[in-house]
Amino acid sequence: MKRYLFAVLCVCPLLAQAEIYKAVDADGHVTYSSTPIKGGKKLNLEPLPTMKPTVSASAGFPKVDSETQRGRDDTRRKILQDELNAEMKLLETASKDLSEAESDPEVFKGQDGKTYRNVAKYEEKVKPLQEQVDLHTKNIEALRTELSKLPK
Repeated sequence: MKRYLFAVLCVCPLLAQAEIYKAVDADGHVTYSSTPIKGGKKLNLEPLPTMKPTVSASAGFPKVDSETQRGRDDTRRKILQDELNAEMKLLETASKDLSEAESDPEVFKGQDGKTYRNVAKYEEKVKPLQEQVDLHTKNIEALRTELSKLPK
């Protein structure tokens, strides 16, 4: 049975090969096809070289004892927690700045003496602040996800 399976596996790459035809039209456009085409020439392609399967990378990979790994995980957890705390402070500051900017609309006095809102200037001021809030929110979410993946 093993010999039969081996023979089938050896023949499979030969079955995968197909004849390829190439045709160039009057405008110089090149067309490739697996079926004969008018004015096309059959290409004789050499089979691609194959590689022997490699041994699994983890087979010779050095092992780390559980105490060393636990220490590494603890260090990583501390680093991620410190980054999370810093991002939360940055988010708080960015949210405060955004809130202040939103509560202070841009205005100008018209020739008639009336006060009008300058929407474009207001949006120009608020948009980067909103982007900062969004960025810090995404960073916090990513850090919490990484922390949740660490072993307890």
